[in-house]
Amino acid sequence: MELKDIVAINGKPGLFEIKAQSKGGIIVQSLLDDKKFPITAMHNISALNEISIYTYEEEIPLRIVFKTIGEKENGKEAISHKENGKVLTSYFREILPNFDEERVYTSNIKKVIQWYNLLASTNFDFSAISEEETEEKEQA
Repeated sequence: MELKDIVAINGKPGLFEIKAQSKGGIIVQSLLDDKKFPITAMHNISALNEISIYTYEEEIPLRIVFKTIGEKENGKEAISHKENGKVLTSYFREILPNFDEERVYTSNIKKVIQWYNLLASTNFDFSAISEEETEEKEQA
């Protein structure tokens, strides 16, 4: 499983792995309950590989944030996304010290930690995430 194959679907809990292409869209499998179902163009999906977090200098790809959390937690689950806002913000500041506190809301931090923990529970290999994808995009 690679991060480029993981998507979030607006209105549906959890994360989904892209399994195949179908005539009208894609087939995904839930990381929560392993159920497979089709996704059409009517669904609003976000590829985790394409999401970035605002900092005061630049936007940091979510994959780099995941890799940093993975290194801090040794690939294990992080704190619960259900902690109060101050605890979440303090934890996130350890991961990404210069995140833009005016544009990155507590709800965003909760989502990042929830997604990280879900991936960690599936034994996702965060050490395999490369920073090269960022360099390739900049050169293009």
